Amino acid sequence: MTRLLLVRHGENQANLTKEFSYRLVDYPLTAKGRLQAEQTAAYLSRGPVMQVFTSPLRRARETAEIIAAKVGVSVGVLENFRELNVGTLEAHPPTAASWQLHDAIVWAWATGDAEARFPEGENFTELVERVRGGYETMCRGRDGETLVLVAHGGCLSLPLLKLVPDLDHDLLRRTTHHNCAVSELAAAYDADDLHLRLVRWASAGHLHGEAARFVAGSPNEGDL
Repeated sequence: MTRLLLVRHGENQANLTKEFSYRLVDYPLTAKGRLQAEQTAAYLSRGPVMQVFTSPLRRARETAEIIAAKVGVSVGVLENFRELNVGTLEAHPPTAASWQLHDAIVWAWATGDAEARFPEGENFTELVERVRGGYETMCRGRDGETLVLVAHGGCLSLPLLKLVPDLDHDLLRRTTHHNCAVSELAAAYDADDLHLRLVRWASAGHLHGEAARFVAGSPNEGDL
């Protein structure tokens, strides 16, 4: 078995402005985001971590680098774990209408319509396959190790609906994966097939003070 600790990146400006961010929008961490990463690094340094992997986006890389420096390991960048490809939604300022479209597509995925697609972006099948490939790259030959992955709320949560058998879907819906919350997967190979099991989801008890003052993942009424 390989133990995977999944960390959502620390706070960045897009969390505050509610901008979509896949490739064009790429902010660094805010001061609070760096604090969240530092507290997460201290938490993860209590146990052996063999390597940290990260999305290529800046907020994830900076979070991963802070964690890796604390635990004394290297960072590997995996394109597979870039945030959702929302297509043309990223090219324009966020509006209530664009967020309604985003939420409608995510809801379609969660309720079984894998072919629903972001405009000029990806559908659920494509998301699942790229994330599956990332987990396979991380886990092959790493039996018995603990690995950390820093990525994004969408690509950490949604693919689990397909990749984890017998997943409690309501757990993902009712629990927010806040910035620098930690989830855990157990991963094991059966021949060439990777099997994932969810051990815990969106734990944020290691964050305190200003770092625990979370912002909503989607806009509230009047935010836009």
